[in-house]
Amino acid sequence: MSEYETDDEKVESIKKWWKENGMSVVGGVALGLAVVFGWRTWTDYRNGVGAQASAAFEQLMVSAAAGEAESTAKQAQLLDQQYGATPYPALGALVAARVLYESGDAPGAMAALQRLLVKAPDPALTRLAALRLARIQLAQGQLDAAAATVAAHDDGAAFAGDFAAVRGDLAAARGDSAAARAAYEKAITAGTGLPQLIRLKLDNLPSAG
Repeated sequence: MSEYETDDEKVESIKKWWKENGMSVVGGVALGLAVVFGWRTWTDYRNGVGAQASAAFEQLMVSAAAGEAESTAKQAQLLDQQYGATPYPALGALVAARVLYESGDAPGAMAALQRLLVKAPDPALTRLAALRLARIQLAQGQLDAAAATVAAHDDGAAFAGDFAAVRGDLAAARGDSAAARAAYEKAITAGTGLPQLIRLKLDNLPSAG
């Protein structure tokens, strides 16, 4: 004998089950729909913001390519204010600092990089900003500041060779050829991004004798 003798009994059983469980089913479906549509809304919003930030960054790159330091700096500030949750403000700050320095505004470039050291979302970006800041400080004759920047941020394998090269430049600027030679050799071993230039600097150091 089947569990249900007639179709009427099946209907009555379904009605009874729905009366006992219907609200929880409706609630579960509603919650599921809310999660799905809420996630889609958030994804659409995030993708929209990312597209807008990307477009703003592209405009910044156009200004940078034209050497428009003031416009580039303003666009970098706009990226930071409106799209702070994306990676673009950090990238924009790096570009703006380079353009400012190339336009002769070393203090502005250093200020931009120092702000980035505080706000960079990624350790690699922090190290890159510190490396560029140290190079500018060195070029400006701020040897102690450059040394402090290197000491504070040369804490990983990334850019270790380039930080060693800056240490070599610092030692050479202070007349310590032995320390400069050791630092340049370490830079080459660690994989500096400019090995030929470092070899040239190494060859031009006074001989150990």
